[in-house]
Amino acid sequence: MVKKARSIHTCSECGYSSSKWLGRCPDCGAWGSLVESAVSSAPAARTGISSGMTQAPKGLTPTTPATPITKIDAKASISKTTGIGELDRVLGKGIVPGSVVLMAGEPGVGKSTLLLEVANRWAAQPEGEGTRRALYVTAEESAGQVRVRAERTNALRDTLYLAAESNLDIVFGHVEQIKPSLLIVDSVQTMQASGIEGVAGGVAQSRAVTAALTTLAKTTGIPILLVGHVTKDGNVAGPRVLEHLVDVVLNFEGDRHSSLRMLRGIKNRFGATDEVGCFEQQSDGIKEVPDPSGLFLSQHGRTPDGSAVTVAMDGVRPILAEIQSLVVDTEAKSPRRVVTGLDANRVPMVLAVLTKRTPVKTGRQEVYVATVGGVRINEPATDLAVALATASTYRGKALPEKTIVIGEIGLSGEIRRVPNLERRLQEAARLGYHRAIVPAGEKLKVSGIRVHPVHTIDEALALVEELS
Repeated sequence: MVKKARSIHTCSECGYSSSKWLGRCPDCGAWGSLVESAVSSAPAARTGISSGMTQAPKGLTPTTPATPITKIDAKASISKTTGIGELDRVLGKGIVPGSVVLMAGEPGVGKSTLLLEVANRWAAQPEGEGTRRALYVTAEESAGQVRVRAERTNALRDTLYLAAESNLDIVFGHVEQIKPSLLIVDSVQTMQASGIEGVAGGVAQSRAVTAALTTLAKTTGIPILLVGHVTKDGNVAGPRVLEHLVDVVLNFEGDRHSSLRMLRGIKNRFGATDEVGCFEQQSDGIKEVPDPSGLFLSQHGRTPDGSAVTVAMDGVRPILAEIQSLVVDTEAKSPRRVVTGLDANRVPMVLAVLTKRTPVKTGRQEVYVATVGGVRINEPATDLAVALATASTYRGKALPEKTIVIGEIGLSGEIRRVPNLERRLQEAARLGYHRAIVPAGEKLKVSGIRVHPVHTIDEALALVEELS
């Protein structure tokens, strides 16, 4: 008598498994995420331990013997440049042979365009007696669609191979024929492995595809770049096991209404995760921005009233950003506080401190605060810039030219110190700023910039009046 195949329900969000269907996953709390799949009923292999025997279980003879760590060639893991400096910065000097990189991002943010440019730059670099070969596998678009994009971004090259295929076995056949030194798969959720039940993008298929591609990378030394979809919460779609299988997880993010794109490292086995790469979406593709501070400063030539320039830290990268504030009289009983690009909960707190501790009274006025260029800043080091920009538009008097404002504001009006202050000032001095209003208490001496330490918000406003 043939036994009926046993089924198991697996959560598509976190990979939790249950023998019965549940409306809500007990592990991650997602609703309606448990998907049914069949499980093999093959009996488990017996060992001495599982059968209660006292003798030790016998192991299999390894195909590759263990090697002393001192005799392993370290040159095999030296990173190779991708040809794009901002991507190499986030990866940690380049991509390591045999590594698997998962790049996630929202639809339309430019993941495919960026990776097509990576394949183009990779295929243009010499290696040995010839040039590198790159294989770009697309399972979401036709070969003609990718060809049109490559023509628009000037990514046409004989050493860049293209295959429109969703069957993983056929992809392995392409790898054996072409022997590329870089493989790009777009995307991992649309690939399908034969012999595995479930639809493409499901838990079983995504896990099997990622595991097979990881094995391919480790056995052949070919670095693989995978494109991954994200959920509405911003997390990588599929079970969390995908992030554990790969070596590097990158998040490519950006606003649809802005040309700015940021590449952040979430996981990196070969480098730090606090590096950030900056790109700009243009009509002919995505271009790297080695010096992004100019994107976040207005081009009016002088500093108008209601504007202050600060230095924000994005990871370990200092970026100059301009904050603008507008104070408007209103007859409404509840004046509005509109915030764009900053922490919407912190800006009203800064305005409350400004109203309570200084002569600048904005309690019955509407205040609009925004950043220039679409940059998003969530650190409290911009508090003093928000306060001084608001005071500037309130008084109708601009801040001194070429002045940087950095500092966190406490509820009692004190100016608190911020991390990496010296590095922020060095970046400001490099871009031509010669004066800085910063928290007191640190001994700083940065060439080319004069530092003005302040203890309270009142002291900062008095200093601005004196310098103006």
